[in-house]
Formats: sequence, C-alpha cells, structure tokens
Amino acid sequence: MEGLSIHAGRVAVITGASRGLGAGMAETFAGQGMHLGLCARARPESPDWAPALTASVDVTDADAVDAFAGAVAERFGRIDLWVNNAGVLAPIGPLADADPEEVRRHFDANVLGVVHGTGAFARQVRGQPEGGVLVNISSGAAATPYEGWAVYCASKAAVEMLTEVVALEELPAGLRAYALAPGVVDTDMQTLIRSSTEEAFPDVRRFRRLKQEGRFNSADWVARFILDRCLGAAGSDGPADVAGAVRLRVPDEPGGI
Repeated sequence: MEGLSIHAGRVAVITGASRGLGAGMAETFAGQGMHLGLCARARPESPDWAPALTASVDVTDADAVDAFAGAVAERFGRIDLWVNNAGVLAPIGPLADADPEEVRRHFDANVLGVVHGTGAFARQVRGQPEGGVLVNISSGAAATPYEGWAVYCASKAAVEMLTEVVALEELPAGLRAYALAPGVVDTDMQTLIRSSTEEAFPDVRRFRRLKQEGRFNSADWVARFILDRCLGAAGSDGPADVAGAVRLRVPDEPGGI
C-alpha cells in the first residue's frame, strides 16, 4: 500500500466493481487510503487493506441501488465519490437484426442503471454539507457512430445528456457531475469486441490492432484521472453549464500498457 494521499478517508462507491475497470479503480482508490462501497451482480472482492462494504446489487433495481447507497453512507458517514461503471456492450450487429429483449436488457443496464445510481447518490449529497462528485462512465461511442453499435452508442449518448442535466439540477446541493470516456481499457468488453465478425462490427480490425500494439489505458490511469481531475483541486470549481465542462475524455496513457 502506498503512502496515504489527500484522498485518504474519503468514501467512493463503484458499481460494476467485480472485474475489469471497476475492480482496477477499486485497487487504486484503496491505495489512496479511501473507504469503498463496491457492488456488482456478483459480490466484488475488496482490496485486503481497504475498509469496504461490498454487496451483490442489480443496478436495474432502483430500490436495491438506493438501499446500497444508504448502507454505505451509514457505514462511513457520507459518500464523496460515486462512479456508475456497470454496463454492457451487447448486442453487436445491425439494429434491424437485434433481439428486442436483448436491446431492452442493454438499456436497463446502461441507462436505467445509471439513472438509479445517479438518483441515489444525488439524494445522499443533498443531505451532506460537503457535496460530492458523480462520475458516469461513458464512451467515445457517445459521440462517434459505429456500425454495429447502434444500441451502445445510443445508451452512452443518453448517459452523457443525463449527466449534463443532473450537473445543473444538483449544483445547488454541491454535486459535481461528469460523464467520463475512459479510452480503450483491455477488459472483458474488449475481448468481446475483438471476437466480433466484420459483418457485425466493421471496425473490429482497429480494436484487434490495438491489442497487438498494446495501446490501452490502464484502470489505474483512469482512476488517477478521476481523482486528480474530478475529485481533486482541478475539479473543485464545479462544472459550468456547458457540455465541455461535464463531458471528459481520459487522455491516452503514455506508452500504453
């Protein structure tokens, strides 16, 4: 464990924290001395040295998300940072060929899951004088159309607009809200992308090339960006009422991983 930082003792919640980006962010936050609330469909494991509350939570269940937020706040006294990270990519392929039920499940996870987490955290922030920071994990796909990703692009675009509106609505309560595109992180989602056919996802060769070249952002790089830009001094003035202040993009990690 590294030396404690200015973030020691702060409380962070991460959804989708059982693997991938969520689990990696939890490791970095723990290394900064933060207290953690970690949830996912499968109950996450917490870093050994970190005070943590973990639970199996389905983010499409508003009551379950709200209950988890309350449990974390009761355990640690407040919540300083909430990261809505849980999400899915499928279905991949032309929208006309998509299974309507799979599309519904996608929006339940990627949009309603963020709605529930955002609402639960906003209600917590209204009751704590020190405010809080919301980070909704987005994607470059929110602004760039990819053939085969109609559903994913639409869900991430929805997340970004939702975040902009909440940034305005909850500013008086001290909530600072950001929609963050983390760049390409080599998670199970990337494995799924690379396994796609060119018929389903014409840009698949680009992502396979990124794997060959090792050009990825690490979860640690993304987590440190959140701490420095969103939770740290750089974000202390809060977002203005313009899209560029709310929608953030993590720069490419030097050298990749």
